[in-house]
Amino acid sequence: MHDSPVALITGGGSGIGAAVARQLLDAGHRVTVTGRGEARLRAFAEELGEPGGLLTVVGNAAEYADVQAAVEATLKAFGRLDTVVANAGFATHDSVAEGDPAGWTEMVLTNVLGPALLIRASIDALKETRGRIVLVGSVAGFVPGPGNIYGATKWAVTGLAENTRRQVTDWGVGVTHIAPGRVETPFWDSYGSLPPGHLLTADQIADSVVWAIRQPDGVDVNTVVVRPIGQPN
Repeated sequence: MHDSPVALITGGGSGIGAAVARQLLDAGHRVTVTGRGEARLRAFAEELGEPGGLLTVVGNAAEYADVQAAVEATLKAFGRLDTVVANAGFATHDSVAEGDPAGWTEMVLTNVLGPALLIRASIDALKETRGRIVLVGSVAGFVPGPGNIYGATKWAVTGLAENTRRQVTDWGVGVTHIAPGRVETPFWDSYGSLPPGHLLTADQIADSVVWAIRQPDGVDVNTVVVRPIGQPN
């Protein structure tokens, strides 16, 4: 356990982040998960039986001091950092011409600034382990939707992934952008219902994340788009 790999996952208490955490723990990794809800993180740890390889840290992914604190807590607890997964994000499910601007600032900060802050806070540790950055984007970051501000934030993540890769690859750090289609997660809670048609599960997306993380040394998988069969856009 002392030498096992270590991952830090933002927004790791539910949905895709929690699924990734479970799979990595099962594979022998040590894992830190962050989130803004202390009760949700506590429930997640209790659900897993409070394993010794799991650390939960309350914090806001869009606040640099919180992100730095999570990285520092991880290094203190586990002594290294091999992977960061920028998973925290949400959608206001409205449009630029008809939506409520009150929710847009938080969405943009969480979805766009959050991943950049995680990269900045973790890069020194990742250089030491020649680790990997995983950014969870969306197919909305490739396919424009009418008035879709959430999609615009994910277009920014698409650009951030490649911009980051071009800088950190010389330092031996890999970058993987995972872009899911429709997934059955709490993402849809504020929407009011699940979208029609077949949806992927959080575990199916986690499969792709863990596959990318566990690539051999020297292999850098950069962009993975995963849609359910039947999703045309």
